[in-house]
Amino acid sequence: MSGGERHTVPVDVHLIAVREGQKGPEVLLSRRAGTVYAAGHWHFPSGHVDGPFEDVVTALVRETYEETGLVVEPDDVRAAVTVHHRAPAGGGARVGFFFEVRRWSGTPDVKEPKVCDTVDWFAFDALPEPMVAYCRAGLEAYRAGVPIAVHFQEPGDTIGHDPAVDRLRLVPAPGGGEPRPAREVREFAERAVGRITAWTDVSWARTASRVWRAQNASGGVWFVKIHQNARFHGREVAALREWVPGLGSAGPRLVAADATLRAIVLTAVEGRPLHGMVLPSDEERQVFRAIGELAARIHASPLPAAAPGTAPVVPHAKVERHLEGARPHLRPGDEEYVRSVVDSAVRLPPVDAVVTHGDLQLRNLLRADDGALRVFDFERSETQSAVRDLVRLLDHFEGRKDLYEAFFDGYGRPLTEDERTRLLVETALDAVSGIAFGSKTGDPELVERGRRTLLRCRAGAAARASRTIDGGDPR
Repeated sequence: MSGGERHTVPVDVHLIAVREGQKGPEVLLSRRAGTVYAAGHWHFPSGHVDGPFEDVVTALVRETYEETGLVVEPDDVRAAVTVHHRAPAGGGARVGFFFEVRRWSGTPDVKEPKVCDTVDWFAFDALPEPMVAYCRAGLEAYRAGVPIAVHFQEPGDTIGHDPAVDRLRLVPAPGGGEPRPAREVREFAERAVGRITAWTDVSWARTASRVWRAQNASGGVWFVKIHQNARFHGREVAALREWVPGLGSAGPRLVAADATLRAIVLTAVEGRPLHGMVLPSDEERQVFRAIGELAARIHASPLPAAAPGTAPVVPHAKVERHLEGARPHLRPGDEEYVRSVVDSAVRLPPVDAVVTHGDLQLRNLLRADDGALRVFDFERSETQSAVRDLVRLLDHFEGRKDLYEAFFDGYGRPLTEDERTRLLVETALDAVSGIAFGSKTGDPELVERGRRTLLRCRAGAAARASRTIDGGDPR
């Protein structure tokens, strides 16, 4: 410890009063006026601790009432974030305690007209300008969920918030607080879209790739994805660059990609997940017709320059490994059936290769308010037989011939005989793969879906042995 006078700094308190508005959370701000510092700028209701015997919670309750007329009970005060701040003029530093309050009595109003000329509520994604940079830094740190932040401005900086001059440094809690991507990925994303104030892990439980919903300081929303391997990264980036733009608003836009990090930043797409959505029968038919139309658009996309002209024969290399993992869950005769189906693939003639999504199923589809569909997750996209995109939809057609017909009505054509045979092979392989993967990862739904699929395929085979399926239904 160095000698001389002990360093001291002013201590101030800031009210983050939050209420639910019509379009989401809103925060209370006041506009400074008169001869005070930062006159004309928006700021939280705030003030200094009044001497050595007043604690910060008492100071917040007092300042809130003096400035706005709101009565806050100390038990309703919640710690939000502490900010070590240095002002641009004169270099003076201070420590600010920011508190969240969601309960109070009264209606906010101007109680000190000499220092404030108005108060109002603002949505987090529609903050007013100009806003004091110190206040804005505290709000961003609060939304990021960190306990402490440093905001040291330089002498030439403006008092008001300037998005081009970012002095905020977030200090996470031990263990990192809420799940967030690694620092390198956060920095990559923020170079693309600006400071991110909120990370939400929205990864699908069954996949090793990780996905975060990222919201920046202006309220914009993006998705950041880290692929589990370089192959998936390359496939998704290629799709997003080469054919997804042709879908227009039906797909996301690639904002940035980093092959070293295996990371991408995507625009958000509108809609609610179809997975788990319960709809009336007529709406279900509309949805599956729209899925058929979307599949047709994908398959009509221009092939990449280096893509092969014909789809490869259905791969068999992994069937032994999948059977090994699935065997404890197979019914008598399942393994023999799968082997016979796979062996039949060698007789399949070449078919034209098309662009495929590779994992077309309800969990990768969103439905917008106007009924339009959006599609995402292209890490399994490749040039293949068109039937590859039908495999994970067939389960929805069981007992629902109307959905099957609606899909192919939207798709615009029936399958050929060779395509139906190829689809059966693809479906059997996918079922065994799902059983093996579900067993390994503890996902009983995947196991049961695979068992159900094999049962349906074998029942169809038995039916075809005694009769011809009307209309060529591949079920």
